[in-house]
Amino acid sequence: MTPPPSPRILVVAGEASGDTHAAELVAALQALRPDLTFFGMGGTRLAARGVELLFDAREVSVMGITEVLPRIPRILRIMKGLADAAAERKPDCAILVDIPDFNLRLAKKLKAQGIPVAYYVSPMIWAWRRGRVRTIQRLVDRMLCILPFEEDFYREAGVPARYVGSPVLEQMPAAASAREFRQRLGLSLDAPTLALLPGSRMGEIRRILPTLVGAAKQLSQERPGLQVVVPVAPTIDRQEITSRFEGSGVTPVLVDGRAPEVVGASDAAVVASGTAVLEAGLMERPLVVVYRVSLVTYWVGRMMLKVAFVSLINLLAGRRVVPELLQGDMTPEKIATEVRNVWLPGAPRDAMIAGLAEVRGRLGAVGAAHRAAETVLELLPPRPVS
Repeated sequence: MTPPPSPRILVVAGEASGDTHAAELVAALQALRPDLTFFGMGGTRLAARGVELLFDAREVSVMGITEVLPRIPRILRIMKGLADAAAERKPDCAILVDIPDFNLRLAKKLKAQGIPVAYYVSPMIWAWRRGRVRTIQRLVDRMLCILPFEEDFYREAGVPARYVGSPVLEQMPAAASAREFRQRLGLSLDAPTLALLPGSRMGEIRRILPTLVGAAKQLSQERPGLQVVVPVAPTIDRQEITSRFEGSGVTPVLVDGRAPEVVGASDAAVVASGTAVLEAGLMERPLVVVYRVSLVTYWVGRMMLKVAFVSLINLLAGRRVVPELLQGDMTPEKIATEVRNVWLPGAPRDAMIAGLAEVRGRLGAVGAAHRAAETVLELLPPRPVS
């Protein structure tokens, strides 16, 4: 008798963090069900797991109204391409990771084809655009939550949800001293060290990095020998980083990826809001959160935002643990002032580190990818008995 075909799964991930989370989930699924095959959209990490990539995630990794508008035709063509591939290949389920403006529209097309949808890394609808929960209730068969308060939020709205834990925990290096991290990265062991994390999108580099360079310039004048370290996301060309330091008198040390280790090597860090903030916070080093978007995007977001903070650290703590300098408050002077406040041992630094340790405790145990994989398997036909 001819054996049944191997189950197929469509995987769609966007930016660098989504590609990482998706790759870990695929690895967990492969360990539980070696007969699975995967195709879809992602980056280098999904490709390394053997996923057949029909589209590159970088093509849809844009943020903000003014950035998205000129890319809409290409984004829509990619969405149609994925939907057409699903219609042709008939996957047993789809795993959609983050990028909600793209993935929720794709989910509608997939549900129309009768394809079950698992969603990993929930849209932050508890923070803004809460009305989307009704859309999610119609389109998503399993919501895989990575923040502890999300499961109850979704269940109350009738969405099958499970808190699987934070995948970021699994990506953190073991605790070590700043000196040990510097040695691993080939940095000067005794130099005062500032980490700058300007983001993984080109738009973020343009809007945020020049201001961070200005802050680093001020701090380097006060701390001779200051070592400024920048982890470079795989989506960014190194020249885009170095060109923004020209004329500043600051020469950065660039590290390919390894952002948590770069933060671990630092005395303090300045981090663009996003997943990187949680990663940085879990390293338990003082940090300052910054962000800037276009004025149009900012005013639209401000009208819709329903929470008091933008950083996951402060949201999880329920209070201000780390400073947030947004839009006009994101200036070199204000960043430098906040960094000075926590650079040396003392009450402000100690209080921030204690708050970061508290946030880490709230996220629970490692194993998010495995728990997420178990939940995805509920959507697949049972494995044939040999």
